[in-house]
Amino acid sequence: MKKIFSFLFSLFFLTAPALYAQGKTDIAVLGKNKGAVSSLSVNGKTLVDAQRTAKKLGGSVELFSASKQVKIAFPGMYAILSAPLDEVIINAQTIKLPAEVVASGGKIYVPVQFFMLSQVQKALDRQITFEKNTLIVEKNYQLAYVGKDQKQNYDRIRFSRKGDISFQTDEKNKHTLVVDFPNVIVKRNTNQRLKDDFIRSFSLVQRGKNAQLKVILGKKAKKWEMLEEKGELVLAVAQGAIPAVQTTKPSEISSTEEDVEELDLTPSDELVPSVIGEENQAPAPATPPQPTPVIKPAPGPVISDGSPVLKGPRKMRIVIDPGHGGKDPGAVRRGSNREKAINLAVAKHLYDYLKKQDFEVKMTRTDDTFVTLAGRSKMANEYKADLFVSVHTNAAKRSAANGFEVYFRSDKATDTEAAEVAAFENEALQYEETHYNFVDMLLQSLAKNEYMNESSKVAGHVRNYVYKEPGIGIAVRQNNSIRQANFYVLKGVQAPAILVEMGYISSPKDRARLNNKSAQKRMALGIGKGIVSYAKAEGWIKK
Repeated sequence: MKKIFSFLFSLFFLTAPALYAQGKTDIAVLGKNKGAVSSLSVNGKTLVDAQRTAKKLGGSVELFSASKQVKIAFPGMYAILSAPLDEVIINAQTIKLPAEVVASGGKIYVPVQFFMLSQVQKALDRQITFEKNTLIVEKNYQLAYVGKDQKQNYDRIRFSRKGDISFQTDEKNKHTLVVDFPNVIVKRNTNQRLKDDFIRSFSLVQRGKNAQLKVILGKKAKKWEMLEEKGELVLAVAQGAIPAVQTTKPSEISSTEEDVEELDLTPSDELVPSVIGEENQAPAPATPPQPTPVIKPAPGPVISDGSPVLKGPRKMRIVIDPGHGGKDPGAVRRGSNREKAINLAVAKHLYDYLKKQDFEVKMTRTDDTFVTLAGRSKMANEYKADLFVSVHTNAAKRSAANGFEVYFRSDKATDTEAAEVAAFENEALQYEETHYNFVDMLLQSLAKNEYMNESSKVAGHVRNYVYKEPGIGIAVRQNNSIRQANFYVLKGVQAPAILVEMGYISSPKDRARLNNKSAQKRMALGIGKGIVSYAKAEGWIKK
């Protein structure tokens, strides 16, 4: 009897499945594929499995087989769909659908346009579209990366935008351009590497309520301009004049965007402002309503054609960071041998040498003062440094360990010994009273590669000249003296940065040389000559 009832029930519920072309429709939420759901094609219209689709979007579903109805609930709304009606009841209001609801194979299929209704998008606080047989769910964004153009004489990165978007620019240093978009939501955090002479890399990220575009400029980047082309917002970077572009009238601006592949390096949709050197960007003052969309130009100097221009030739800015200080002694050995004093002595000689070479130079400390690790990187960023050099003295459990080493930052250490050096230098955190948010630190570290290439170049120049400098008396091994490790003090610096370990205070031989005033001056001279060599190679000063 039960078998007969089940058979009759199936006949009742089944609605001529042979009339429909069956298939699959993909669901993509915030750029991630959430799998496929069953779908039907009816007279050119796509209908999707109501139950499975609603659940993938976070809704709750009740299926009423006998009445061939489904109830779908999202925050603040509920909808009732019934086969074979071409309408839906949302919060007691009837809304027309482009096709009839279908009951087939024990499932309720609804026109895909149901999930694109304004009531559903508002309830989910999402933008929902249907393209290439994919139901696409995105944030209610105003700005999205859509593509890049790399030509022989310029680079451009293109963004779709919706509505009135203002922006503010800040040239952090020779290598870094930051564009802030107050009260703008990005479609998705994006990180792209162009590895070109005009744009090395860029990231577009969400920071609270604001969006931020950060561009690492190449060695040929001299001029840039934010402009509009065919309704897109474009950042163009060139060595000479910015190439002319085709513009459109405001009425011709399209709100559509190209589906592109993006590299999303962030673990969440929003980034928390970092505690290690990233400034919170305050929203810009509200602008009065405009009759048509307006893009505010970036402040700063312009060339004859009206294009903003990167600042003209200027002196290279260098921050010297004598490691440790104050209540943080650093490595300590017999008697008055304290790392903090050796670091400061060499740093002062380095400061004097670089000033004579006509650089702009700043020290994080000039006496026996304690400075937090985060404070050191913040100081470099506020100074808009083009190079950060942290001066340290090494230590090891084995007295046989010796020699000069220079490090640049990476989350992955070169080897166990490099990791131990970083762990020791990071112990300075114990002297700080600030409670660090290690989630923030993790998020900040996602940008670790931005200056890695430049930092490795600096490290090479410095190692070579310390090796050549006579009178230091500390070994410089050519095969393993340049190393990588995760140094906290280098993390938040928005410029190439290195950490120099001049020698081992735990080695009797190195300790004697580190305390020798003549050797200290020679060490500073070797480091300084390496910096000059790097500056010449990068065009800061004439060769």
